[in-house]
Amino acid sequence: QVQLVESGGGLVQAGGSLRLNCAASGIIGNINTMGWYRQPPGQQRELVATATGDGGTSYAGSVKGRFTISRDNAKNTVYLQMNSLKPEDTAVYYCWAWYGGDYWGQGTQVTVSS
Repeated sequence: QVQLVESGGGLVQAGGSLRLNCAASGIIGNINTMGWYRQPPGQQRELVATATGDGGTSYAGSVKGRFTISRDNAKNTVYLQMNSLKPEDTAVYYCWAWYGGDYWGQGTQVTVSS
């Protein structure tokens, strides 16, 4: 079955950087769209960024210019480079893929200290 496995979360000071990685397995062919969502403490899950198989990307306004999403289609992997992190970026980050349906990773914690 399809599985998404994230890595790369952790604790960082404000202004620092982290890179999240997400590898998909159980895939036959190509994944249309992959992306990242996040759920801050006590809040609903929100979209962070998406990347299509043909190179299109989109970002939430709150992260535009600071975060960069990229994909390695051959490896069915998606990355999220997060720079200039702020305390309000603290959240559980979830990898997401559209492959005939929604698939989610288990989540990875990102904590940004002030």
